[in-house]
Amino acid sequence: MSDLSAARIDTVRRHMALEVTHDWDGVIATFAHPRYEMYGAGQVFDGEAAVRSYFTASRTPFPDQGNEIIAIAHSGDTVLVEFWLTGTHTGPLSIGGRSIDPTGKSFRVRMAAGFEFAPGSDKIICERPYFDQGAVLRALGFG
Repeated sequence: MSDLSAARIDTVRRHMALEVTHDWDGVIATFAHPRYEMYGAGQVFDGEAAVRSYFTASRTPFPDQGNEIIAIAHSGDTVLVEFWLTGTHTGPLSIGGRSIDPTGKSFRVRMAAGFEFAPGSDKIICERPYFDQGAVLRALGFG
């Protein structure tokens, strides 16, 4: 494995760990330009302000949201990660214009994400999580 591959994998591991501890400044620092493209939900959060609003919105219903890496690999300018997304529904959840009161139920769903890097850099230019948004709702008993 090249030094750049190892550095990119380390960046992704650090990025994901910082998300769990809500160190948003640290997460932002792993990017050359903060950007999330949410496959499954069809949303794009581009730029620091938009990404920080995503952090707030996603952690309001699930403040303990976590991730457990299953597998990680580097290819070209991308690091691919398979992981378990976990959390407990302890805050209001907004779905389709309605709010669902906290249930206290937990979820654990399998996901994948691609982290794109600028050529020659260990800074992320885009995170693309791939998931079935309905999986979380089904795990909470809504669907």
